Amino acid sequence: MSEQPTLPQGMVEELKTALGDTAVITDSDAVAEFHDPYGIPDDERFLSSAVVEPKRTEEVQSVVRIASTYGVPVWPHSQGRNLGYGGASPRVAGSLQISLRKMNRVLEINEELAYAVVEPGVTWFDLYDALEAGGHDLQVIVPDLGWGSVIGNQLDNGMGYMPLGQDHQTLTGLEVVLADGSLLRTNMGGIPESKSWHIYKRGMGPSLDPLFAQSNFGIVVRAGVWLQRKPEAYAPLILTLQNEEDLEAGVDAVRTLRLEGMIEGVPALMPIASGVPQLLDVEHPGGSLSSAENIRKYAEDTGLGMWQVRTGLWGPRGVVDAKLSRMKEVWESIPGAKIISERIYAPEEYSEITLSYQKILAGIPTMSLLEVSPPGLAHIGFSPIVPLQGDEVRNVLNEIMQRTSEEGMNFLGSVYSFNARSACIVAGIPFEEGNKEQAEKAFHLARRLVKEIGAMGYGEYRAHLDFMDDALDVHSFGDHAYRRFTETIKDAVDPKGIIMPGRHGIWPENHRHERAVRPS
Repeated sequence: MSEQPTLPQGMVEELKTALGDTAVITDSDAVAEFHDPYGIPDDERFLSSAVVEPKRTEEVQSVVRIASTYGVPVWPHSQGRNLGYGGASPRVAGSLQISLRKMNRVLEINEELAYAVVEPGVTWFDLYDALEAGGHDLQVIVPDLGWGSVIGNQLDNGMGYMPLGQDHQTLTGLEVVLADGSLLRTNMGGIPESKSWHIYKRGMGPSLDPLFAQSNFGIVVRAGVWLQRKPEAYAPLILTLQNEEDLEAGVDAVRTLRLEGMIEGVPALMPIASGVPQLLDVEHPGGSLSSAENIRKYAEDTGLGMWQVRTGLWGPRGVVDAKLSRMKEVWESIPGAKIISERIYAPEEYSEITLSYQKILAGIPTMSLLEVSPPGLAHIGFSPIVPLQGDEVRNVLNEIMQRTSEEGMNFLGSVYSFNARSACIVAGIPFEEGNKEQAEKAFHLARRLVKEIGAMGYGEYRAHLDFMDDALDVHSFGDHAYRRFTETIKDAVDPKGIIMPGRHGIWPENHRHERAVRPS
């Protein structure tokens, strides 16, 4: 059992005075609940010293000021559900975790302008429930799992699949606790009583919202979230490819349809082993697909082919019908490819939706992805960005497969089109949760992929805690000008290096020596 680090003498008492006794967690078993469940067993590099649970912005400010006084780094997280990327664990051992789960208020819902204002503890379920309870004609763009934080997911560039999910458009206008404990409001929020804080993405001078995504420049405690009005017609779709060798044509067809504006949001192109459980809500087939023959038979038995695209159409009925007609014209020009469109829903019919993929594309959060996964299955995420071109996608998948095979491991890779020109290959490397040998092999493979695929010109859209330095090392143009620039900002806004040192490879000067302290 790893030994938990401890806070400096006197700091616990100050935290309890500021937050209350029950909001400061130091018991080792209770603190362990906030560690990464998919980490390497007995790995002490990412252990925190304690966890605090503030309920108000003023309490977050107090925690940051106290931590600064004692020189203890803080690692804030919203719901801490970042599975496959390090969970809630801090990059620097001994950090104080700030759990924002109890800051869970939906502060505003604006029906006319279609946005909400939320705190970081608000989950997708919470926001959906608030919209439904208020009778709003609005829907939230949700990811695959509804238990995560709306703010936390979006700040890590998480995916949502409806139209506003394209290029991470939802967050607009932030309130941020800075390293000195002061408050910043971004964009038009700098104007007292601003009427346009959450409706306009730029401000006066540089746009600051993007600076707080995947960074460590501050702690976001409030954000505007753009919503989508419930459309007259919603058509969930499955686009199938019968043959493995049709992948390139399928990717190119998705690009064509995206550039024409026929497909919106973030369509997901999934191989049969990943697609069927998510599209039909059945358990993952696991080892039964250990041969090419079994995979082909599974594709034939399900009728979904070797690859499937999960997407949808939203809008007036005439627009949906016209787009679907054009999509069929393009997609079904691929031999054997087809589009499955079982039903078109009106908003009052959403209660009749049963399949989870159709719920997700209607803005209804679910937990189905976990429910259909084999028990005890952990994973590491590797997620490079590639051009939305069939030959590029195939090339990167082949490079990943080659290295995975060499290491005696498996991976499941799906292709998500963030916009009409780019895609993200999300490769999950599975292993048995709690199995140290398997976990070490998976971590080794993931680090190898980050470095070697990165050297080919494909960087990650989001990095695992253990590989953040490696992922940023890939950005080496101009003698690592990108990293030097972000660390210049870090040193200016957080000179004591208190907030999340090392997050996504950005190290403050007083912790910069820790960049090299990691296994090869």
